[in-house]
Amino acid sequence: MSLLEQIDTNNLPKHLAIIMDGNGRWAKQRGLLRTLGHESGTKSVRTTVETCAKLGIENLTLYAFSTENWNRPKFEVDTLMKLLISSLKKELKTLSKNNVRLNAIGNLTNLPTKVQTELQEVIAKTADNSRLTLTLALSYGSREELVQAVKKISDKVKNNIISSDAIDETIINQHLYTHNLPDVDLVIRTSGEHRISNFLLWQIAYAEFYFTNVLWPDFKEENLYEAIISYQKRERRFGKTSEQIS
Repeated sequence: MSLLEQIDTNNLPKHLAIIMDGNGRWAKQRGLLRTLGHESGTKSVRTTVETCAKLGIENLTLYAFSTENWNRPKFEVDTLMKLLISSLKKELKTLSKNNVRLNAIGNLTNLPTKVQTELQEVIAKTADNSRLTLTLALSYGSREELVQAVKKISDKVKNNIISSDAIDETIINQHLYTHNLPDVDLVIRTSGEHRISNFLLWQIAYAEFYFTNVLWPDFKEENLYEAIISYQKRERRFGKTSEQIS
């Protein structure tokens, strides 16, 4: 039985989040510039998006650029921004073909103007697509997201828009970048690292985690299948006992 045949399409994660790690190490192993690793990683992005659309996964969030990534060497950051622009232009046809809607979260105002313009253009052109929502986390940091949410809620309390007694998980969710997305069911991190790296800290409260040693540019369709099969073998209890679940 193939890996694809082992997948239960009735038990797919509704929201899959991926920390795409290992581009730089992949390039270094081959004596290449780190930037070439990022370029090669875009192929894995395309494969993953198409595979998720084919399987019927409704939401895919990719950690593309963190708030901490701004501290990398300027040449690498500039190259990543140029690669982002070219990828958005190049992948618009693929997104439309697979009925994929593009979304973006993070402090997007920190992105170069050209990136913001191209991003908003692709978001607008794919707005009516409904098979899969692809969210790019760009200039994203979960702690910053939570700080911004607290500030917005505090302002509303101060201006008597909401009562402090009314603040609950729903109110907090409504003020996060991901207010239009469900909680994450499965987090995949490539390259063998076992860290969350400031990614969707609130949203992954009950997510399952899958770590693989595969570097992101080498992440293929089969690797995604393996992660989903692992997810489907787990018992998700959400604080309950096995007996209660069964």
